[in-house]
Amino acid sequence: MLTVTQLAKNYHISRTTILYYERAGLLLPTCRSENGYRWYGDKEIKRLETILAYRSFGVSITNIEPLLDRHDDMAQEHILRDQFNSLEQEIQKLRQQQKAIVMLLEQPALLEQNMVTKARWVEIMKAAGLNEQDMKNWHRQFEKMEPDAHQEFLESLSIDAEEIKKIRSWSKA
Repeated sequence: MLTVTQLAKNYHISRTTILYYERAGLLLPTCRSENGYRWYGDKEIKRLETILAYRSFGVSITNIEPLLDRHDDMAQEHILRDQFNSLEQEIQKLRQQQKAIVMLLEQPALLEQNMVTKARWVEIMKAAGLNEQDMKNWHRQFEKMEPDAHQEFLESLSIDAEEIKKIRSWSKA
């Protein structure tokens, strides 16, 4: 039997994660001692391993419970197929972004001389297969991960200050 802390250390996750799984109804302790400590037995440890495996596949917490309980094999297959398709879509978007970057790298002089305009950038992104929503998501991720670099990038496209302000504003939303 292991406590929350021991379980967390053994699986290199936080105590908070284990308690979150408990609140979500995914992992309940075998028992509680008089001092309130949660204790987890072999069955719960195996269940945690299964939860962690599904999480490593990117399966959401809400979709893990039906997978754990396995009352409905069709539901399980549906959840896993949906997750597979979601991952495939994400991979395709990443490949499209890679294509856009490769196109720019093949013409480094354009970047160095600030010759890529907003129109040209949109053209490159579309040629790489990104649609309007994909481009908005791209801006959101750029703003989230590197706000200063996003500002510099927008400026390099010769976009006026007011439009940059608008783009960054909806990118933060």
